[in-house]
Amino acid sequence: MKGKRLLMIPGPIEFTEEVLAETGKPTLSHVDPQFIKEFGQALSMMRKVWLAPSGQPFIVAGSGTLAMELAVANITEPGDSVLIVNTGYFSDRMAQVFKVHGAVVDIAPSELCDVPQTEIIRSMLKAKRYKIVSITHVDTSTSVKTDVKAIAEAAREAGALILVDGVCAVGGEELRQEAWGVDIALTASQKAIGVPPGLALLIASDRALEAFRTRKTPVRSYYLDWQYWLPVMEAYEAGKPAYFGTPAVNLVRALNVSLGQILAEGMDARFLRHRRNAKAFRAAMSAIGLSFLPARDNLLASTLTAVWYPEGIDASVLPLIAEEGAMLAGGLHPAIKTKYFRVGHMGMSDASEILSTVGAIERGFARAGYRFDHGAGLAAAEKILLS
Repeated sequence: MKGKRLLMIPGPIEFTEEVLAETGKPTLSHVDPQFIKEFGQALSMMRKVWLAPSGQPFIVAGSGTLAMELAVANITEPGDSVLIVNTGYFSDRMAQVFKVHGAVVDIAPSELCDVPQTEIIRSMLKAKRYKIVSITHVDTSTSVKTDVKAIAEAAREAGALILVDGVCAVGGEELRQEAWGVDIALTASQKAIGVPPGLALLIASDRALEAFRTRKTPVRSYYLDWQYWLPVMEAYEAGKPAYFGTPAVNLVRALNVSLGQILAEGMDARFLRHRRNAKAFRAAMSAIGLSFLPARDNLLASTLTAVWYPEGIDASVLPLIAEEGAMLAGGLHPAIKTKYFRVGHMGMSDASEILSTVGAIERGFARAGYRFDHGAGLAAAEKILLS
């Protein structure tokens, strides 16, 4: 489409035509038999996408931040000890959410754009008993990816519940919730799940539900309390109407379509595609002399890339890149906000979008006066995508 600008930020992302069509349909009643059927299907498919066949899915109207609090509020009581695996801006946010709900929070520290060493986490788990260990799978502010499997194993050995903030990961990064022993994995609809903003999504394990059911104090929220939402989820999946708060009907219908598309691709194939696209994009950026925020290669995410501006270039290049056809995001982490930009490549993103974005970046940087081998980025990306 002439004049079309690809939305290549870390969410909202580009959505398929079929998903978008659902958002424009006449809105059904939330107790309409067709909607009840589709809501139930979405809940069932979430288990397959999260790879959590025994988990309890929740679909609630709200943002990713609400998903964070939906998890925290129900498994946390005042005085609970919580260990935050700190990897950046959104780990800091999760710590604040836990504190609001009365937790005593300790931080497993890391340097900027890095992750805490697993041995440090293990040492902290041996020195103190924690009820919950919180992990940000991919920090949207820096594109730093955490080894969820290894940390979850350590936390499980210590008897802690494991909460994974997968807002910028679920549906794109490999996550095997049940096999890895993760008790809650959460996300938002507008990221790799591929639905417009407005749905908070999570799956809770039996252990998480038991922690909720045996709590000694009331949940510190009315809207977030699982005692109201759990019967609704159970009813819809059983094909029956239920009500606590009106669901976002059109978004849930869109979610049902998107989850079906994700499963048609297959989770292993989807993880592989995201890794290949990320590798191609990074190869392109490296070919034109740019570098990345994560401290080591094994910390590079598959769902987005955070790139340092080269000397002499700043955020003024982003409008030029937009004029060339791709909307990118500026920096977010307050300590380095003006020094880098971010590119999302998740969900429906394919080879053509990667190449179009690389081309727009090359043209935008050239207009900004940056000197590089024009076309080198496109050639590097194509080599990966064609291999």
